[in-house]
Amino acid sequence: MLEVFTEYFRQLADDYPRWNFIFFHEPRQWARIVKGFQHTIVLSVACVIFSVIIGVVGAWMQNSPSVWIRRFVQGYIQFFRNTPPFVQLLFFYFALGQFTPSVVGSDGWTEVPLISNIGWAIISLSFFAGAFNVEIFRSGIEAVPESTTEAASALGFSRFQTYTEIVLPLAFRVSLPALNNNLVNLVKTTTQAIAIAVPELLYQCVSIWSDYPSAQYPTMLLLFFSFIFLVGILVFGMHRWEKAMRIPGYGG
Repeated sequence: MLEVFTEYFRQLADDYPRWNFIFFHEPRQWARIVKGFQHTIVLSVACVIFSVIIGVVGAWMQNSPSVWIRRFVQGYIQFFRNTPPFVQLLFFYFALGQFTPSVVGSDGWTEVPLISNIGWAIISLSFFAGAFNVEIFRSGIEAVPESTTEAASALGFSRFQTYTEIVLPLAFRVSLPALNNNLVNLVKTTTQAIAIAVPELLYQCVSIWSDYPSAQYPTMLLLFFSFIFLVGILVFGMHRWEKAMRIPGYGG
């Protein structure tokens, strides 16, 4: 069956040279696509998780009694919301990357950066999306009635307990629709990691059609539908999560 599949696309490339689905009939190119897809998934999942954590912690810090902590969070939000993520990515990798220490590589004599290009991409994109998540969770927290927090305080809950056990679960339900939109944009933004040579899906696709110009259209189609698939899974999962957490009469 596999031989029939590969032979079909090999013949298609011979009959229609502009539609060379080379990754379907040449194992080496298919391996590049698989590697790129794996890196895209790792990058997306890591950035989603870390950006949500940043959003949750940042929203809590915004209500800190310390004015300096609140100013620090506001400065972070303004910096990352008002500068392009592409510029942030280059700044983290080329500027801050110069100050990170190196470690001895696996061969025992070469030096490699302590934080790789994938690590810098995760850090940069997580901080970028996290800035928006802070504001998303802040608006969700503000939607929680003040009487709820007052009741928790009267029952002896600490500020941290009130936030984690009462306010945050309620705010999450209000914040999920906006959070869904931001995380979808984050997954699409991971393609910008190509600028620092992260071997994600776009990087591998560009490499393939640079080596084989006849594969440009098929590779672009593969890239397009791959991201539709990834974003579709994220939207479906977030929608199911939103329905599962919905409380009738609260937060729409």
